[in-house]
Amino acid sequence: MQRGSLIRIARKHGPDVWQFRWSETGGNGRRVYRKRVIGTLDQYSDVVEARRIATGILVMPGPGNIPIKPAPMTIAELSKHFQHCELTHDDNWRSYSTRRNYKFYLERWIIPKWGNYSLDQVRTIEVESWLRGLPLARSSCAKIRNVMSVLFNHAWRYELFDRNPIKLVRQSAKRRAAPNVLIPAEIKLLLDNLSLRERTLVLLAASTGLRQSEIFALKWGDIDFTQGTINVMRSIVYGVVGRCKTESSQKPVPVHPIFAEALVK
Repeated sequence: MQRGSLIRIARKHGPDVWQFRWSETGGNGRRVYRKRVIGTLDQYSDVVEARRIATGILVMPGPGNIPIKPAPMTIAELSKHFQHCELTHDDNWRSYSTRRNYKFYLERWIIPKWGNYSLDQVRTIEVESWLRGLPLARSSCAKIRNVMSVLFNHAWRYELFDRNPIKLVRQSAKRRAAPNVLIPAEIKLLLDNLSLRERTLVLLAASTGLRQSEIFALKWGDIDFTQGTINVMRSIVYGVVGRCKTESSQKPVPVHPIFAEALVK
């Protein structure tokens, strides 16, 4: 058990998984036995690859209690480990839309560019220069930068790496141009030229400021005409019903009298 053992575990539902078991010296000087699932057979069909990931996950004690340096890991391997641990369907830390966006940025931008880089080859200035050259809005570049930072924090948390070079990457999310915002007169002109259904939808969006995902998920029972409020209970993103993006989103929203009148027509 000094170097750990890798075994295949069968599950009732889903593919078999690789489980890594090892022992280490605890704070009281006693041996502590641990185990961790590192992935499914779909992810690591080759036992050699699974062993390589397992070795990188753990910092095991060597002679004289000097930690052995984790095996080198690439960004692609780290991304696979991150998705398995934190982007699964039963993950309660992130919403469906966040998990979906993380996967998109990883597969569309980060892995194609950095996938073959080992973690210690990623340089702050090189990442910064790369982001500035992408044909994307600043906000999108900032999201890519944040996903890379989350990826390295994951490596740090699982003792796969000992720092996060993305923390020092400078990337502004400020828009290059101010967005066009309709003034009240323009909203009135728009409402005057819409049919009842479309007019009601525009009134809802303009008077509440709700996100699209929250508007799509509203039900008639969420509207309290007595109190004059809307209770935002859920959101819908890409057809998947989930929780609201933030806790503040779930606070009751006032119903404008004009919108309330349109609803009861």
